Amino acid sequence: MELRHSWRPGHALVGIPLVLILLIAVAENLVPRGVQLGPLLVVVPAITASFAGPRMTAAIALLALVTQLFINGLRGGVTTLNYEVQIITLLTISAFVVVFSYLRERRARELAQVRSVSDAAQRVVLRPLPRRIGPLRIASVYLAADAEARIGGDLYAAARTTRGTRLIIGDVRGKGLTSISDAALLLCAFREAAHRHAALPALMAYLEASVSRNLAELTETDQDVGEFFVTAALLEIPDDEPVVRLIDCGHPPPLLLRERRVTTLQARRPAPPLGLGELSECGYPVETFPFGAGDLLVLYTDGVIEARDPAGTFFPLADRILAWSGGDPESLVQHIRDDLLTHVRGELNDDAAVIVLERTRPGLALPA
Repeated sequence: MELRHSWRPGHALVGIPLVLILLIAVAENLVPRGVQLGPLLVVVPAITASFAGPRMTAAIALLALVTQLFINGLRGGVTTLNYEVQIITLLTISAFVVVFSYLRERRARELAQVRSVSDAAQRVVLRPLPRRIGPLRIASVYLAADAEARIGGDLYAAARTTRGTRLIIGDVRGKGLTSISDAALLLCAFREAAHRHAALPALMAYLEASVSRNLAELTETDQDVGEFFVTAALLEIPDDEPVVRLIDCGHPPPLLLRERRVTTLQARRPAPPLGLGELSECGYPVETFPFGAGDLLVLYTDGVIEARDPAGTFFPLADRILAWSGGDPESLVQHIRDDLLTHVRGELNDDAAVIVLERTRPGLALPA
């Protein structure tokens, strides 16, 4: 049982250097004495290091060394200068590749630990959205710009209230690991306040106050906060009305997909991003848009629409949504993700997040 758990796919490749050792040993005894194939044994530990760890590499190198001594002994030249040079060369190269294999394995362990911590941080800070919440079906994807990170400065969260669902999507200035703490602070403030404030403007004012307090603390620690701000969109989707209410603080506007038509839900009076000055509740006007059964609402961060291909062309999100063949929110999110990564050739310059919402049952008619 222990052997089964310790087995790795690379262990099957160990047959390659073993076969090479056998072939070289046999061929050495078949060719004329003037032809020496023993020096070819130096490639055996080098090949092993490409797929095995330091212990396996050292074991194969030792076997190659024993084979070299055996070949030399059969030909009666163990003490000649030529064979001594072959032995020294084999020992030197073997030592080099064993050290290389050790350093590579240590780097792989460190990378695995970093990814494990990043995954844990993502689950704590950026909790996965439920697939269903009230009358909504939800799908989401997060793509971090940092190659070694799973999360960054983009943020989103959902909260279920007694009358509907509230969501926030935002983008902290900057990208990658340096903006995680700022995103975490805003998400914690939203999850706590979404149930305490009945009015959407009051909730946004609370979030602005939270960001401003964090900004003051950063100033006291002499951190660079000259350009600190957070773009955010706060949404409320009531269960009993076919609408979505929106407060936009400098964030890219949502897109509504209805009957193969994409409409931009552009706020007429957007508020400034969070962190650029506190406003009263009256400073956060609420915009109301239709959102009925079967409609799809696409929320995203600027890392999506500002992604460029090698020619410098921005990602045409609305056009790519129209190219979608239909299905559930999960398939639309996957469609956008695949198209985005194809557009940028797999290399994002900024964090990107996409959320797709679908209302699965109609709300009540709006009052006249």
